[in-house]
Amino acid sequence: MERTDTCCFTGHRPDKLPWGRDEADPRCLLLKGDLEAALDRAYQAGFRHFISGMAQGADFYFAEAVLALRERHPEVTLECARPCETQADSWAAEEKRRYESILDRCNYETLVQHHYDRYCMMRRNRYMVDHSSRLIAVYDGVPKGGTAQTLAYALRKGLETDIVPVEEEKT
Repeated sequence: MERTDTCCFTGHRPDKLPWGRDEADPRCLLLKGDLEAALDRAYQAGFRHFISGMAQGADFYFAEAVLALRERHPEVTLECARPCETQADSWAAEEKRRYESILDRCNYETLVQHHYDRYCMMRRNRYMVDHSSRLIAVYDGVPKGGTAQTLAYALRKGLETDIVPVEEEKT
């Protein structure tokens, strides 16, 4: 995989999304549609390899949208970049099943490090940016947190960015 045809993703976990875990919320459905459109733009621009950091929330939406894109375009590949082996250990059973399902269907799995430490998420995010030339971000505009840090790092590294805003108001 070439960096020039690789696109990574950053986005918020459920606790930072206005709808939380309610994926039937109209704002979540709108976001998923906007994310699919961003993926289509990336595909049209020549991107074929996509990297997800496999966090709950927007990372899952992205990974599942890439898998759907791969059904239409078999040359598309999904890489799951895991920050550490224990990433999903404390998650609810349903979220663990979703995580395992995505891992079972991805093309490549990258383990950034074996054991958790306070920097493993940042190392995972930097790995994704360092191996990509485009970043798609689901971002609410708040200038703190992992999504903001990853977006700032990608901008410093000169990546193309496609920011998908989070709709705050219920429609």
